This record gives sequence, C-alpha cells and structure tokens, in this order.
Amino acid sequence: MNKRRRLIVALGAGALTAPFGSLAQQPAKLYRIGFLDPTSAPLRAEGLEAFRRGLLDLGYVENKNFVIEFRGAEGKYNRIPELAADLVQLKVDVLVANGTPCSIAAKRATTTIPIVMLAVGDPIATGLVANLARPAGNATGLAILAPELMFKRFELLNETSARAKRVAMLLNPENPSNINTSNAAEAAAKSLKMGFQRFEVRNLDEIKSAFPAMAKSGVGAVVLTLDTMLSSNHVAIALLAENHRIPSFGPAEYAKSGGLIGLGANAIELYRRATPFIDKILKGAKPGDLPIEQPTKFEMVVNLKTARALGIKIPNSILVRADLVIE
Repeated sequence: MNKRRRLIVALGAGALTAPFGSLAQQPAKLYRIGFLDPTSAPLRAEGLEAFRRGLLDLGYVENKNFVIEFRGAEGKYNRIPELAADLVQLKVDVLVANGTPCSIAAKRATTTIPIVMLAVGDPIATGLVANLARPAGNATGLAILAPELMFKRFELLNETSARAKRVAMLLNPENPSNINTSNAAEAAAKSLKMGFQRFEVRNLDEIKSAFPAMAKSGVGAVVLTLDTMLSSNHVAIALLAENHRIPSFGPAEYAKSGGLIGLGANAIELYRRATPFIDKILKGAKPGDLPIEQPTKFEMVVNLKTARALGIKIPNSILVRADLVIE
C-alpha cells in the first residue's frame, strides 16, 4: 500500500469514528423546570429541598440535567399572572404551579407547556380540569379536596370544644378554591348547629384586625382554610388565637406552628410527590393522560402546649387518633 492509499484509509477511519465519539461526549439535555409560587423561595426552602430530593431519587442532578426557574409573588397575588407569563417566555420544559391561584394563572398563560399542579384545592370546581382520572389539556398534578377536609376539621372542633356555638373562618378571597371550602365550612357548621361567620383576610394586617372582631362577636373557635398566604402566617395566627383565647383549627402544619389541632396532608411530602409527574412528562407522557392524584394519608396533629394555655382538655378519643402530639 503506497503512502497515498494509507492516508486515505486513515482519514476514512477517522471520519467514521469521530461522529460517534463526539456524540458520546455530548452532555445530557438540561431541562428547565419553572416553579410558580405565591410566596418566596426562603419560605418554601423545606418544600423545595424535598422537591430536589425527589428529582435526585429519579436520577436528575441539579445544574447537570435540570435547573429550577423559581418565581415567587411575595404574597402579592396580583403579580402571579405576570410571573406565569415570564416563565412561559423562558420556554420552560415543565411548569410547576403551587396552589390554585398559580395553577389558574399557568393555565391561562399557556396551553402547550406541561403544567404540574401542586396542592390544588379543588381542580374540577375551579375549572382547571374536567376529570380527575383523565384531566385532558396540559395540566395534571396533586389535588387536596379541601371541602371534604373542612368537614373533618369541624367534627374535630365539635369533639374538642363542644361549647363553641359560633365558629369563625379565616379565608383569603383572592384564592378561588376558598369559595367551595367556605361553603363546605358553612354547611358543616349548620349540621352541627353552630353559628358561622366568615372573615376575609388578604395579608397579615387584615389578619391582626380580624381577631378583635372575632372576640367582639363571641366567636368560640376559628378554622383556617388551606391557603399559601395563611400558611406563611401560621405562627402569627396561632399566637393571635392564643392571645384572644380562641381555639384554632387548620391544616396539620398549622398545629405544628402553634394552632390547637391540625388535620391535613403532609405539605412537604406533596413536593416530593410532584416529581414523578415531571419525570413522566420529560420522558414523553402527556399531562392530560396522567390522573390527578390525591393524598393517601392525612396527618392529625394535636398541640397540648396550646391546649394547656387555653385551659382546654383534649379528649382521649382524639389523642389516640393523633399522628403527632406536641407536648
């Protein structure tokens, strides 16, 4: 073989092997996950950490094959639509929407980007999906059927503080899911022959103003709806309730923050449970074909420290059912 032929053969071998070598060295696709939240990243630190751990368990490594584009409204619900539009402009691969207001804004902002809803109060009643089993459209995720939970909280209230003849409810009118929850609360109060009064609050200042009004109207207990503005003020609400000597009931996390009794899904666990939806979508599944999931386990938390401060004896029938008793 002369020199010319040897050179051609060498070049040919290089031409055949070079493309395969360069393909093998190409980095994995970097997915952009949009995260739309009514509050802020610091307030969501624990949940976001659970979210990252869930993705890691599925083989995703942050900054290697995914990044999170977080947008928080800092409690200003009127900013949520513009933040949703911002994430759509970034052309994220999937958009996580935390709560009903964010899910509604995400659905209005895009009909093509897959949406994973997190802790939505009632996706059918709010028009987010037509069916839990086959949501259709571009959204799926996790729903907490808040009206059903509200009935259970009222049953606990009645069992704990039967002398409460008038019950107040704190709700954020800017959260559409609170309408059905509020109606469920009123129906529960009526079935237990209790008076019922709504107190609409949009921020901490309005929460602070609500408690003197409750005390003046003879409220014997207060119940919280599931709402991110309220959850970001759980500690302040629990302290206000204790100072005004009003037994308070809400989600499980609320009792951990000082409320009397809490019942609900483990909020942090929901962040982790959102990640399999993302994994399936990034692998080609259509969100409309993925059934909406609901919590399979609810957590009851009893705060005996708060009960002692209020002079309330928690019945043993409740204590034996509690998943966590705070001494």
